[in-house]
Amino acid sequence: MKKLIKIDMSTLSIKEEQVPEKYAFMGGRWLTSSIIFDEVNPLCHPLGKGNKIVFAPGIVTGTAAPTSARISVGAKSPLTGTIKESNSGTKFSQKLARLGIKALVVEGAARDEIPYVLVIKKDSIKLIPEKELKMKGAYETVNILADKYGEDVGICCIGPAGEMKMAMAGICFNDLRNRASRYAGRGGLGAVMGSKGLKAIVVDDKGASGVEIKDKALFEQGRKKLISALQSHDITKPKGLLNTYGTAVLVNVVNNAGALPVKNFSSGRTDTAQNVSGERIFEETKKRTRKETYNHACSPGCIIQCSNTWYSKDGKEMVSCQEYESIWALGINCGIDDLDITGELIRICNELGIDTIEAGVTLGVAMEAGIADFGDGKKAIELLKEIGKGSPLGRILGQGAAFTGKAFGVLRVPVVKGQGMPAYEPRAAKGIGVTYATSTMGADHTSGYTIATEILSVGGKVDHLDPKGKVDLSKNFQITTAFLDATGYCLFIAFAVLDIPSGFEGVIETCNAVLGTSWTDKDVNEIGKEILKKEKEFNSSAGFTEADDRLPEFMKEEKLPPHESKWDISDKELNDFWNF
Repeated sequence: MKKLIKIDMSTLSIKEEQVPEKYAFMGGRWLTSSIIFDEVNPLCHPLGKGNKIVFAPGIVTGTAAPTSARISVGAKSPLTGTIKESNSGTKFSQKLARLGIKALVVEGAARDEIPYVLVIKKDSIKLIPEKELKMKGAYETVNILADKYGEDVGICCIGPAGEMKMAMAGICFNDLRNRASRYAGRGGLGAVMGSKGLKAIVVDDKGASGVEIKDKALFEQGRKKLISALQSHDITKPKGLLNTYGTAVLVNVVNNAGALPVKNFSSGRTDTAQNVSGERIFEETKKRTRKETYNHACSPGCIIQCSNTWYSKDGKEMVSCQEYESIWALGINCGIDDLDITGELIRICNELGIDTIEAGVTLGVAMEAGIADFGDGKKAIELLKEIGKGSPLGRILGQGAAFTGKAFGVLRVPVVKGQGMPAYEPRAAKGIGVTYATSTMGADHTSGYTIATEILSVGGKVDHLDPKGKVDLSKNFQITTAFLDATGYCLFIAFAVLDIPSGFEGVIETCNAVLGTSWTDKDVNEIGKEILKKEKEFNSSAGFTEADDRLPEFMKEEKLPPHESKWDISDKELNDFWNF
């Protein structure tokens, strides 16, 4: 039987509830956003006792469905003030699902300065004070908990930034080798967890009965369709682009399109992009390890396997992972083109428990302000360490790019609803610009990844510089993505299922098999719309208006090299986004 677990940190009480009928078919983002919508006052302070943080596995998470181990985390964001869902791939989610837990809902506020660990097993759930973990980094925290509870457990934790309630703090999950490397990074949800006094969650699924599948034959049929699509598509197949070069394969591709933000969004192309590309990572790794190394999975059952490992010059592991977004944010966006420096910056972010995207965008704004020079990797490392110290400068930076821009009077601050923009320039990729502007969660490429068609030509080629039709393009992507975020499937399956329709049939069939439903494409569309409408209504009640669905003024005024393009989608067109 599925259950909701509610943890009140004000009273240190734990309550197990039967899942309400209205949540019966929900999972992932659908469930986190619905619970936040139903139970959280949109006007509450994000770090107060009125906010809640929800952890929910996807609909098929915990089954043998491929690449389906996503965990969604939802709350009111201290970074944006909006509703927020951030997700990650990890074994933690599968273990939670196999224990029959539909969602964890953490409410209340910390009673004291003692960090608590929530330990979940088949026959017990306990809150345990762990004074020794106070202000420990994420790497050390995961190591301590794995030693104490076993190498096979799922672990979720925050770093010092979360305990200091910084708005760029993320939530860390362990990977298959117990590295503190998988993050639900965006939106400052680590600060919400810190405000509750919850340092970590440990999940041990020994003896669990697993996820019930209502129609095993249909599940197997859908699973095979999706596996076939993933293993035959050039981007997702074994030794394909993602498995070989990781997400950093996008560095050269997006740079060639003139849509790679350089030095705080002042250009869309750089001559040094190849120095930090996926191809360079692959070749340099081969030199440093003396073998050809392909990427690994972030979670059990992932057959795309796009996560890389970066090694120091002596062949020892430095960090996992050097993802595209992280390399761009902490590298190219800051004028840095050295993979050893970006690797060290990512390692520091992982240890502190902060979002690499927000950290990199913030450093870019700080460099714009003259706090450091673009290209100064040594100073960038020093600035991240200031965040860890909690110094006055570190406290400013730790609140993110928007706050830092205000503190230092910077005009070029690439944020929407307070959240830093990811690694695609909206003046050169107009569809992703619509996603940044209209997303319910601030600038977020994963809300509607139009880059798949704008730059990568997946699902049909679209002119990335032409503003025509981009509102509808983003709308369709956002609706479909909202549904995918409910399933537990990784967003990267979209590359294959956009080109191979039988793959998307497999997605729907596996969901129907688990739930006993008979959803069609039309139902999927309606579910996506329902999720977006709830999130939009929450934000409206929190005081957000059409004026918040806008890109920064400088993007309308400054031409972006090399295409000399400006942001030219009108406010009226953006307002029409919500006319479903």
